[in-house]
Amino acid sequence: MSTALKTAVLVSGGVDSAVALHMLATSGRSVTAFYIKIWLEDELAHLGACPWEEDLQYVRAVCEQLKVPLEVISLQKEYWDQVVAYTIAEVKAGRTPNPDVLCNSRIKFGAFVAAIDSSYERIASGHYARIERTSEGIALCVTPDSIKDQTYFLSQLTPQQLERLEFPLGHLTKTEVRGYAHQHNLPNKDRKDSQGICFLGSFKFKDFIAHHVGVQKGPIVEWETQQTLGTHDGFWFYTIGQRQGLGLGGGPWYVVDKDPKTNTVFISRSYYSDDKVRDQFIIRATAWLGAMPEDGEKVRVKLRHGPHYHEAQLFADAEGYRVKLATRDQGIAAGQFAAFYRGDQCIGSGVIEL
Repeated sequence: MSTALKTAVLVSGGVDSAVALHMLATSGRSVTAFYIKIWLEDELAHLGACPWEEDLQYVRAVCEQLKVPLEVISLQKEYWDQVVAYTIAEVKAGRTPNPDVLCNSRIKFGAFVAAIDSSYERIASGHYARIERTSEGIALCVTPDSIKDQTYFLSQLTPQQLERLEFPLGHLTKTEVRGYAHQHNLPNKDRKDSQGICFLGSFKFKDFIAHHVGVQKGPIVEWETQQTLGTHDGFWFYTIGQRQGLGLGGGPWYVVDKDPKTNTVFISRSYYSDDKVRDQFIIRATAWLGAMPEDGEKVRVKLRHGPHYHEAQLFADAEGYRVKLATRDQGIAAGQFAAFYRGDQCIGSGVIEL
């Protein structure tokens, strides 16, 4: 890592960003830590607590230990307009959005970069991803930790955004990051990882959706018999493949479809039967990190965050690309992102249409 580059480091209060900050600060780099404030006051009033108070306590403790300057920057309106409003609209349409993907492309490495001093040559964070800079260009690559790897969440970035980014944890596993934090006695060395959606913190996604979309009773219908077996509070609370939270005996039951027009949730015991399996879909809103895929190109694809890939083939389509999976997947959901890979390189992503 070059010590000459002036660097803005995004910090969240978690151990990952703290280790990234420590690595850069102790390398002699000129660094400033930035904490992004995204919550709107009316959200705090409804959900009953301030999610950034504890985060900022940890951030300040880490920065004080390292003697690194800290700035808190508000992107509340930008976050609402570009991520939260999109999430609510997608949910109302019966789709399954992934706001974390948009948080990275539109806020952390979009609105934030536009808001800070242009003299910062690098923007760093605690993401688990690698950036490879070679004579052939720049590439976003996976990390040694296949479970923590976050290239899926970064797959909507542009090549221009990638040029200024730096991920110091790219060569580490989560275990090694925790070990580093303990070795250097960082204040948040034992803090648990956050598990929720980026703008919700510890609050439940269902509570957030209920606040913005409301509650509306509708039928739960068995797919095969078309019999009504129960009621629900709104189709927007359910995702394809969901098993928990249906409140019905005689299962296990799985959500296999939703009808936004009639507010119907369809369920089945036979979730894995052939008539419910999909092995192809269309993608739109594509973003490519480098050359666009060739018609018929074979790639690997992630349909969700995690270590699992599908082998797939991409075919040019009027709407974007048609994706043909080599193996079937029961959890394909409209609105989710599909991220594509050539070997270890993430080459971009698109929004799934069925």
